[in-house]
Amino acid sequence: MAETTTGASSAPEVAKMSFEEALAELESIVAALERGNVPLEQSITIYERGEALKKRCEALLAQAEARVATITRDADGRPAGTTPLDPEG
Repeated sequence: MAETTTGASSAPEVAKMSFEEALAELESIVAALERGNVPLEQSITIYERGEALKKRCEALLAQAEARVATITRDADGRPAGTTPLDPEG
């Protein structure tokens, strides 16, 4: 939680964070803002960081979804390749 209250200068760069790291920090930011005991200027700063963390999580999820594929099989039941999980998407 120290990262969200000390400001972005001491916090890790969002673009280098794993999904789990970004989500954990985002959750701590939401909790801090919900408690309402953060000064206004700091609330704005951590809200902005939260937005960046949210975008990072969304991007990482999109990458993971793109990698998920179903295995197709030939007439003999042998793996023949892959197709997107959601061929309509």
